Amino acid sequence: MATIPPKIKTEITTNERLKTLKNTFEAKYGQSPLFYACAPGRVNLIGEHIDYCGYSVLPMAIEQSILAAVCVNHSGKIQLSNTNPQYQDYTVSCSEEITIDKDNPKWYYYFLCGVKGIQEKFGITPLAGMSCVVDGTIPPSSGLSSSSALVCCSGLVTMEANQKSLSKVELAEICAKCERYIGTEGGGMDQSISFLAERGTAKLIEFQPLRATDVKLPDGAVFVISNCCKEMNKAASSHYNIRVVECRIATKMLAKARGVDPGNLLKLAQAQVALKASLEEMLALVDEVLHPEPYSREEICKVLCITEEQFSTDLLSANTQDETHFKLHQRAKHVYGEAARVLKFKSVCDSGAAESIQLLGELMNQSHASCRDLYECSCSELDQLVDICLKSGAVGSRLTGAGWGGCAVSMVPSEKVESFLQAVRGAYYLPDPRRAAMEKQSLFVSKPGDGARIFLEE
Repeated sequence: MATIPPKIKTEITTNERLKTLKNTFEAKYGQSPLFYACAPGRVNLIGEHIDYCGYSVLPMAIEQSILAAVCVNHSGKIQLSNTNPQYQDYTVSCSEEITIDKDNPKWYYYFLCGVKGIQEKFGITPLAGMSCVVDGTIPPSSGLSSSSALVCCSGLVTMEANQKSLSKVELAEICAKCERYIGTEGGGMDQSISFLAERGTAKLIEFQPLRATDVKLPDGAVFVISNCCKEMNKAASSHYNIRVVECRIATKMLAKARGVDPGNLLKLAQAQVALKASLEEMLALVDEVLHPEPYSREEICKVLCITEEQFSTDLLSANTQDETHFKLHQRAKHVYGEAARVLKFKSVCDSGAAESIQLLGELMNQSHASCRDLYECSCSELDQLVDICLKSGAVGSRLTGAGWGGCAVSMVPSEKVESFLQAVRGAYYLPDPRRAAMEKQSLFVSKPGDGARIFLEE
């Protein structure tokens, strides 16, 4: 695998999307783009809500992507435009400090996260002026990582426009950190697969240090993505960050219960390492130490021997300051169980066993049940869609992405794909006029795609 994002010379007129974007750019700015940058979305096959806890995940890049046409300008400004008319233009001065409004997660703030991340990495002052037109084919708020792909694309754009060079791993790490400017405390999966993906293979993404290992998916089955058509912007709500906080608190409670100083421990994986325990032993410890009833602030402060002020400052995030109760048992139980399912999923793929498809399907079903019941990140629409997918011929189906809306991913035997698509279309999309109108962008077969790259016109 190449260590830096590839630069591919291409005949723009042979690629309909690039050609259309070039024409839009020229009409907007009166000149041709200097280069194009592309960052794919992703579907996470298994391993939900565990990357920020320090555990491995198993995603693949999808064909849908964020594509930007870019020209370096001498105006001292970064000019941003979007091919989707519902997203307004934005201009910012290269000499001013870039500010990002966490309370107002507009599309251009995600772009500016990537710009700011590269600027801070290299200490670039002032930044090169840029004119950009962005085109996206990833459905927004669908759990397919449209926002992270936009951050990754802008990081790649800013690096190239300012004539810097970084490896894919460095770019992934920078983009994972800088997306937090918009208020999302993610773990790095989305940015890692966007840069490290390779066509034809899923990846086991591990953290600290970040690395990606090929996972060959079994022959005889395909993955189908279906959007439940309910949107959830994780930066605009506290659903996501409260789960991060609950896992953080559970980490400290488990360590404290076994006499380990919880001071520097923030992730459930760190608690496992500190206690020198297996995942199975951690699951048993969760049942032993944490009660299923929600914990109050007072109880947590008492157990951890901290003040209310320390609790708010050290454990809560900006948009979770008003939370009063925390479900620690359920969240930790999901994380340790899901981490074990990821390792089992890779092991089954590596084994090439005859019953691989059935075993993987069962792991996906267990994952959805855990997300629904323990992590409570599903919704009625997703549960209905998953149920329909299983009844339509999928051997496994689960929510993918943050949840609370967005997409399900289903593993379907190759010979059943057409009948599966027809059955899901008829049972979920066609009865509802709004879903029916979105169906063409909402139900599709997906194969492992390429990672982020730059296109240059031949």
